Parts: sequence; structure tokens; C-alpha cells
Amino acid sequence: MNKLLVVVDMQKDFIDGALGTPQAQAIVPGVLEKIRHYHKAGDDIVFTMDTHTQDYLDTQEGRKLPVPHCIKGTAGFELTGELAPYASVVFEKPAFGSLTLAEYASGGEYDQIELIGLCTDICVISNALLLKSYLPESRIMVDSGCCAGVTPESHENALEAMRMCQIEIL
Repeated sequence: MNKLLVVVDMQKDFIDGALGTPQAQAIVPGVLEKIRHYHKAGDDIVFTMDTHTQDYLDTQEGRKLPVPHCIKGTAGFELTGELAPYASVVFEKPAFGSLTLAEYASGGEYDQIELIGLCTDICVISNALLLKSYLPESRIMVDSGCCAGVTPESHENALEAMRMCQIEIL
């Protein structure tokens, strides 16, 4: 069985930086454990990184969320230290979901794709739905214990929305 782990936006600004939360900080050990498990099994692991430029506040997202974050070249853009050594395949994305990730996954003949990371209610759900659309017969899963949302309530709402779209919630 071909398995893929997608680690979504585990960047410093989402963990303990500009948009960090205690919930995001709390999932880091579990995310690292999950990555190590996939790595040891020889399964594929890819990372996404929210990627903005200095003109972020002039973008549509910046006008709706006027908190500069994940600006390429800043410390907040970087993956949190413990995870960085595993990031050999990285998809930088200027928006919530990555079409490049979905195209990559569709070329890999993956039977199972698991997503973990941040934020459940924005980028995790966006990428899970894209993957489900590109690969309707693949088993798409989200580990709820290795994800955190903007708020605990929006995390739960996103999990329920993904369940309704036939994404398996672990």
C-alpha cells in the first residue's frame, strides 16, 4: 500500500508566532511522532508551507486577516525546528490549498493520504478537500489529534465538514 503523510503549515508563525495558539503548540510532539512513524516505515512525507511576501497586507487575504505572517525570509516562515529535518519535499503555497500538492499526490498512486497540521479550519480542510477531489478513490484521512484550528470550536466544525465529505477523521 502506498501511503503519503501531508504535514500542513507547521510553521513558527502558526505555532508560537504571530498567529500561534496553545492548541498549536500542544500538537507539535504528536506531529513529530507521526512523522517519525511514517519515516521509519519508508512512507512518503511532504510538507506545505504558507508562503507570503512583504506585500501581504495588500493582498485579499491580508485585507481580511491583517496580521502579517509566514512572510518568506522571516523566522516565522520557517518550519518549527524539530520537524525541519524531515522536510525534503515542500510545497510553498500562497493560498489555503495547494493544487501542486494535489497534482503531486495524484501522480503517486497513493492508496492512503493522511493530513496533519495547521490550521484545521483553513489549510488542512482546504488541502483535504482538494486531495479528495483529485483522488476520489483514495483513502483521505485527517488525524484530529495532530491538528489544531484557529479556535477549538472552528477545529471541531472543520472536522465535521470533512466527515460529511467522506474524509476519514482519526
